[in-house]
Amino acid sequence: MSDKDNTTVRLAFMCVQNAGRSQMATAFAERERAERELEGSVEIRTGGTLPADHVHAEVIDVMSEVDIDLSDRTPREISTEELLSCDIVATMGCSTLDVSEAESSVDVRDWALDDPDGQDLDAVRAIRDDIRDRVTAIFNEISVSEENENATTEQIS
Repeated sequence: MSDKDNTTVRLAFMCVQNAGRSQMATAFAERERAERELEGSVEIRTGGTLPADHVHAEVIDVMSEVDIDLSDRTPREISTEELLSCDIVATMGCSTLDVSEAESSVDVRDWALDDPDGQDLDAVRAIRDDIRDRVTAIFNEISVSEENENATTEQIS
């Protein structure tokens, strides 16, 4: 899938604070990568343009319900260079970083998700579940792409 490196797919999940949606997306992506045994072929990055001091409490709470602990995560800044090195960049609908002029090989997806900060737990659960489904869809795309590449390689051999 990546023409930057034929063996690695690079994903990035970003928002402004890197304290809610992008942290949930990253955690689900890490879980998908492990479950599909893609640790050697999928890199995951996350960050924000103006990182918060900590992950939102309500996000930590609803992620613990699905056995994911975000309590030790720290929001971080992500650079344009990091984003340009990715195959897929998912923004959460709040990014102030312009990646629209990125190289044509970067697939930028704006998920336009509500901010979970300060929302009740039911609203945050709905955001969490939407993010989980979107991350799963990305990994389904990656799996299909890898299967197609493997089939092509076998035919050539």
